[in-house]
Amino acid sequence: MKFFNCLVLLAFLWVGVARANEPFVVEDIQVQGLQRVTAGTVFNYLPIKPGERFDRRVAAQIIRQLYKTGLFKDVKLLREGNVLIVDVVERPAIAAIKIVGNKDIKTDDLLKALKSIGLSEGNVFNRKLLEKVENELRRQYYSHGKYGVEIKTEVTPITHNRVAVLIKITEGKAAKIKQINIVGNRAFSDKELLKVFELGTTGWLSFYTKNDQYAKQKLAADLERLRSFYMDQGYVKFDVKSTQVSITPDKKDIYITINVDEGDVYTVEEVKLTGKLIVPPDELIPLFKIGPGEKFSRKRAADTSEAISERLGDEGFIFANVNMVPEINDDTKTVKLTFFVDPGRRVYVRRIHIKGNSRTQDEVIRREMRQMEAAVAATSKIQRSKTRLERLGYFKTVNVETPTVAGTLDQIDVNYSVEERPSGNLTAGLGFSQVQGLIFNASVTQDNFLGTGKRVSFNFNNSRVSTIYRVAYFNPYFTLDGISAGFDVSYRKTNARQANVARYTTDTLAAGISSGIPLSEYDRFQMNLDFERTKLKASDNADRTSKEILDFIDKNGEIYNILSMSFGWVHDNLNRAVFPTHGGRQTLTASAAAPIGDLSFYKLRYKLQHYVPLAKDLVFALKWDIGYGDGYGSTNKLPFFEHFFAGGVQSVRGFRQNTLGPRDSRNNPFGGSTKFVASAELFFPVPFLDEELQSSFRMGVFFDAGNVFADFGAHQDKPNLRDLRYSAGISAQWLSPFGPLSVSLAQPLNAKGKDKVQKFQFSFGSGF
Repeated sequence: MKFFNCLVLLAFLWVGVARANEPFVVEDIQVQGLQRVTAGTVFNYLPIKPGERFDRRVAAQIIRQLYKTGLFKDVKLLREGNVLIVDVVERPAIAAIKIVGNKDIKTDDLLKALKSIGLSEGNVFNRKLLEKVENELRRQYYSHGKYGVEIKTEVTPITHNRVAVLIKITEGKAAKIKQINIVGNRAFSDKELLKVFELGTTGWLSFYTKNDQYAKQKLAADLERLRSFYMDQGYVKFDVKSTQVSITPDKKDIYITINVDEGDVYTVEEVKLTGKLIVPPDELIPLFKIGPGEKFSRKRAADTSEAISERLGDEGFIFANVNMVPEINDDTKTVKLTFFVDPGRRVYVRRIHIKGNSRTQDEVIRREMRQMEAAVAATSKIQRSKTRLERLGYFKTVNVETPTVAGTLDQIDVNYSVEERPSGNLTAGLGFSQVQGLIFNASVTQDNFLGTGKRVSFNFNNSRVSTIYRVAYFNPYFTLDGISAGFDVSYRKTNARQANVARYTTDTLAAGISSGIPLSEYDRFQMNLDFERTKLKASDNADRTSKEILDFIDKNGEIYNILSMSFGWVHDNLNRAVFPTHGGRQTLTASAAAPIGDLSFYKLRYKLQHYVPLAKDLVFALKWDIGYGDGYGSTNKLPFFEHFFAGGVQSVRGFRQNTLGPRDSRNNPFGGSTKFVASAELFFPVPFLDEELQSSFRMGVFFDAGNVFADFGAHQDKPNLRDLRYSAGISAQWLSPFGPLSVSLAQPLNAKGKDKVQKFQFSFGSGF
């Protein structure tokens, strides 16, 4: 009976299809089987309308068009009278995609890769895509060196014609580079050549650098580095003949073989400058980085082209092309270099646009501009303006674009886009410091007050070391020419003993005014006039107060009115205020207490910080801090409460704050009149952090040296470099939402008997 029913059904379907394929004039079209797809979508793809003739050719077109949409897995054409019935079975939609087992690659990154090949939530599911999915995921993992990855997919039907896709990943271990062989090299050893490679065999830093994980893109980049290395050594005809990459059967080890043909060394026979020379040749020739008789170097030739282009850019020809054309003579093994200059048109700046500054006033940004509107465009001025904005410290990022003005050939707009960072803070609460202990503070500090670029601060700080009340104001543009002005009023009570110094306290009321005059783009002259009224008090227990302090009080009393002036020169070409990567800052300051006060003394100080980029994300920093002070007139030496101190986070790390140098008769740190501190540090990014966090967090390895020395009164007190203290360690710096945090772990290298060692140190709120 069942067999008979099947025969009847097949016969009925055959008759329906046969009738549907017979020619007839369509009176109406109906669509059956739709669930998610609208009927209008189907009608848009049908090549026939009511009133038109239907035949086999049209039937084939309908079926072909509907299958091409990818929305249906089955299409049938039926006929009821003169009504054409389109019967479809929709493909299921993807309701959810779940990936499990992935650790090396983030789920979001994998989903993006799958979306690029058409597999994403909401899309129509096509089972043929699963093979492409597995291939794409393998490609992603192969790029991370995971050649043993296993991928399985499961498709589970759910309600409303939908499916859930589950992708199970077993990553396995990354294959490591076991060996890199270079064949054909005669002039340089494998060891020398492999130094230019990013890839390499497993080393003690491979967990961080991932240099032992093979990737096709990395190898291509390394081959280009190898080619550049040879080209910079004069090997003009150098060629990479072939590369072979093989993996062991267990997919754990990779062997790379590179076949090279070095060729011969070529020297430069002649260097010529031709084209339209807008700038006199006498000004361009000093920019040449390569000359006759030297080995050919592609890098130096490229640097020459770039230097000439930048020089032309300063004259307004910012789209200038300087092409290096080599003429190679294989017989003499020489190269003639011709630098062809095509300056293009001189370009002018129509408008300077600024966006992204929701708080900072336009005036604050525009006064930093070195490129003017309606003036000749200059590459160096546009870039310098960007640098000055970065140095303000008000912005996380600063970007600049120079689009051409539509309809013109000689005008551009300069568009600066900024992302503001919080430039002030309001705090009230408790804190803790290694030196100051428990701190209660309340402060309002705004470096960009109301977006005007002025700095205003009100501070209250109470700790076991000091109690401070302070009001300060500073205007960096008191005049349009960049003359700065400010004032500072404060009261400070200090317990020196709690700061690891001798036993005494000071109460100081101070007021001062300051001003700065720009001397050049990078130099400023600074002046300060300060008045201080200081009350000095020895320890309540006189037996614990050192003889030096008691003698000073006996001679000079306990209250001192001091009027001092200071003059300073600052040279600052750092590229930005926060985490600079190149440039430097030098400060030379001379201050003196006027003889009309109760004490007369002077202090000289020189500070240097210099940053050199060594490679991508690697920055070398060198810092110096040298100081000297002495008394004059009726004051025969520098007052002890004006002494220099060393040791601590911002000095010689690994030694307790302020404890290095001379000691008083009670064996307490006493500071000295001479200071020398130097530091060398290599900064590097923190692994495994995203790009946004990288901009506010960095680590470093450092070497510190320094000490303070007593007065020059006796021969044995003169500074001796053998008395310097040294330390080395690792540091971390974080620009947290609550202020800058600096942490260090240091090992003192030559601590002596009375030195106080403190290997772990931190500082919260100190400048870097």
